Amino acid sequence: MTMNNGFIRVAAVAPETRVADVTFNVEAIKRISTELASKGVRAATFPELCISGYTCADLLHQSLLLDSVESGLDALREFSAECPVMLVVGAPIRHNNSLYNCSVIIGNGEFYGVVPKTYIPDYNEFYEKRWFNSPSDADTISVVEISSQFVNFGTNYLFELDGVRFGIEVCEDLWVTIPPSSYASLAGADIILNLSASNDLIGKYAYLKSLISQQSARCMAGYVYASAGFGESTTDLVFDGKAIIAENGTILASNNRWTRHESYSIADIDIMAIRRDRMHIRSFADCQKHIDSAYTVEIVDIPATTTTDSSLLRNVTRLPFVPAEGHLVDERCEEIVNIQISGLAQRLNATHTKSLVIGISGGLDSTLALLVATRTFDALGLDRCGILGVTMPGFGTTDRTHDNAVSLMNTLGVSSREISIVPAVNQHFSDIGHDNSVKDVTYENSQARERTQLLMDIANQTGGMVLGTGDLSELALGWATYNGDHMSMYGVNAGVPKTLVKYLVRWFASNTTNDEERHTLLDIVDTPISPELIPAEKDGTIKQKTEDLVGSYELHDFFLYYTLRYGFSPRRIYLLARKAFDGVYGEEIIKHWLKTFFRRFFNQQFKRSCMPDGPKVGSVCLSPRGDWRMPSDASSALWMKECEEL
Repeated sequence: MTMNNGFIRVAAVAPETRVADVTFNVEAIKRISTELASKGVRAATFPELCISGYTCADLLHQSLLLDSVESGLDALREFSAECPVMLVVGAPIRHNNSLYNCSVIIGNGEFYGVVPKTYIPDYNEFYEKRWFNSPSDADTISVVEISSQFVNFGTNYLFELDGVRFGIEVCEDLWVTIPPSSYASLAGADIILNLSASNDLIGKYAYLKSLISQQSARCMAGYVYASAGFGESTTDLVFDGKAIIAENGTILASNNRWTRHESYSIADIDIMAIRRDRMHIRSFADCQKHIDSAYTVEIVDIPATTTTDSSLLRNVTRLPFVPAEGHLVDERCEEIVNIQISGLAQRLNATHTKSLVIGISGGLDSTLALLVATRTFDALGLDRCGILGVTMPGFGTTDRTHDNAVSLMNTLGVSSREISIVPAVNQHFSDIGHDNSVKDVTYENSQARERTQLLMDIANQTGGMVLGTGDLSELALGWATYNGDHMSMYGVNAGVPKTLVKYLVRWFASNTTNDEERHTLLDIVDTPISPELIPAEKDGTIKQKTEDLVGSYELHDFFLYYTLRYGFSPRRIYLLARKAFDGVYGEEIIKHWLKTFFRRFFNQQFKRSCMPDGPKVGSVCLSPRGDWRMPSDASSALWMKECEEL
């Protein structure tokens, strides 16, 4: 049995517990596990010492309780023969005349392993050393007896289910300087399971979520954290019942705490993405080289049981480049814009330039570039008059975009010029013998190149530089005229995809106090995206709409993100797109534009191979000097074939 399209479904459970009532606790685990099985969960993590209850204190050294724990574990083992979920439960385990705080791995009617807690706290309320031992070197890999059965015992085991390897650590293990999960991940664990009993204190939950997120990021792993909750003793502490699932720095799911009943979180962890990052980010392999040679692991294989659930229980955002709505939106947008400002400011300083020339079309890209330019000049203490916005109406320019371009330049207080390209382009058509009634690629690209020539020459004339406006999405699709709008002296939007450009312009609109500027910016956001190289409709509206020609930018940005960030195949991107755009685009539309994306992405690499400098903004960029290096004549045959087979 293998993973479900590279995903595996896991659960973190905070069950209701009764202290020292093993029968009740075992029955609760059985009931929840049956429910989780019906939801397609493959591995479920329960809290630390959930079989006995964490707060048993000195009762943990009572033989009656410990005997009952063994019987309870054996009952779970028998139950697991009919339950297709790998159960990881916490229990006190006797071994070599010592007691250990352990996780027990159960499935298919078998005990597959017992992993003791490595670091036993000895402070304040958590003085576990009163009852538990730390595993000694001799106990690193051994066996323990549970109900007359000998079971793997030690800290150096990984457990493999559905082709996924799990490492185990217990509560305090996460909080130490070098958690056991660091070693387990370097040894091949894709997911870390943490059985915990962490009480709640003021501010502790936020810190814990950050800790889990950061450890999953450092390990480039999934992290499943289950902590004790309702039913534990409140003599001195209160347990809030936490169930958190993270993946490589992102919290995928978390439960509602403080419930007076059991609760759990379920999520599908992307093993394919995790393994791609480990392969791609070479420092992970470098760390593997520094593992102590004495550290070895044994892999315990857990035979998979049949499951037919092929659904995807995971939030897949339609706009992976756009900040999620919330209190951090302003901070994130400021950060993006400041990266652009910093890059442009340094380029101006390095070239001793105090003049910028920007082609202003009334569209999204040139609007963002102009907004960034004005903020850059403000930051440098330069007069905005040093920014020269040039609007260059042509055959397809509409009143709407022209008026917005003029209004924007006026409200931002920059210098402006207007130069019609129609006479020059008509002369050019005459020079090369082109019939201007033929609206072909020559007709379109001649206009783009004429505009670029004007901007370059005006920059020479004013001692300035041309600020490029093209964005990351256009670079990916090659939606730019080679040596036309493709060229500039600095591409300030080079790392910003179209969906993010639109979002940032709207953000600028919401943060300005100038009503005219806000109105203009919002109208620009609402204007159909177009190069305006074909004459308008009879009513003066835009005829040439980019998204009618190359497809929706929200689709292409989605395809771009998963192609570059994770190296996913068309088949997997299609799977994710169906989830993200369910109810928005049909399957055939997604397939059609996915083919278009990969065809253009490969065919247009030659434009990216000589693209101007520009700042990287997010995790995905197409600079040939850093993030993306691909031969201009690479074949797309493999990708197109898979697209055809969808």
